[in-house]
Amino acid sequence: MLCHICKCKFGSKGKLVAHIRTHTGEKPYKCELCDYRCPRKDYLQRHMKSRHTDEKNFSCHICQTKFVRKDALNVHRRMHTDEKPYKCELCDCRFSIKRNLNKHIKFKHAHEILYYMKYNKYYSCHLCQSKFTRNSILNIHLRTHTGEKPYICDLCDYRCVRKCNLVEHIKTKHTKEKNYSCHICQCKYVSRGKLNVHLCKHTGEKPYTCEFCDHRFSQKSNLKQHIKFIHTEEKNFSCHICQRQFVRQDHLNRHFRQHTGEKPHTCDICDSRFSEKSHLTSHLKYIHAKEKNYTCHICQNKFARKGTLDTHLRIHTEEKPYMCGMCDYVFAQRCSLNAHIKAHHPD
Repeated sequence: MLCHICKCKFGSKGKLVAHIRTHTGEKPYKCELCDYRCPRKDYLQRHMKSRHTDEKNFSCHICQTKFVRKDALNVHRRMHTDEKPYKCELCDCRFSIKRNLNKHIKFKHAHEILYYMKYNKYYSCHLCQSKFTRNSILNIHLRTHTGEKPYICDLCDYRCVRKCNLVEHIKTKHTKEKNYSCHICQCKYVSRGKLNVHLCKHTGEKPYTCEFCDHRFSQKSNLKQHIKFIHTEEKNFSCHICQRQFVRQDHLNRHFRQHTGEKPHTCDICDSRFSEKSHLTSHLKYIHAKEKNYTCHICQNKFARKGTLDTHLRIHTEEKPYMCGMCDYVFAQRCSLNAHIKAHHPD
């Protein structure tokens, strides 16, 4: 579904309606205890829970500190993981909280910004018109257009745009010193970035959100892939049977098996066959190995899949992320929402 104002795409009518209110400024939900108004019912529920109740249902599994809201817990966890997702575009400083980044810009770079605003002394890219406050940053940006990679590894053929990338490459690929250790499972990593990605498996944190839909990711690279393959309009590979189009050739090949019935991946234990390798891997893990590596930190129940654990956790948190676009009902599971729509809103 497409917003007629900004052309953003959404997966349901409810999300589109909520989004349109950001343009119109409509705030139909009002708190009965104060003057707070908001565009969505779940925002009001969160406000009531955080401002007018003392319930603290979200607990840090490392230090046991409790919080009213899950986003407050996510910010707190960064104290343990040392994750700093907010980067200053004017220097290389990074911050765990967005308001700290805003303070940094205000007090460290205010004079630069005021100077450039007053005298219009921006350094402009002649290819895409992006503006930068420093010529050095512009020069680095220009390499994205020219493809120039001036930094070369002496030990292999690796080339890169920035010196810091070369230092990271040598550290991770050639020296392989693992100085960063996970305090939960003791796994070791060659860089803090890889450790932070690993820690997300324990915390369940997904700090990167898609601006076009509600999907969240633990890694920025996964978010970029998602946007490219789900929301991009470039679909150059077309199925000659049903005319459906795809971004990548391998996606088309995988789709084509739906028409041919081909299942090239075979289980060595029970002879089951699958059209995709990932389905075979899941089959081996959950049917034959019966591994249950995901544990609920509240009741200690164990699960074979992280998705099943996430669904289970909503029993404790009472989180209901799936909202009906036709009425105000909310659900903990997508299947419950689909059943509700089928029963009450068939048209």
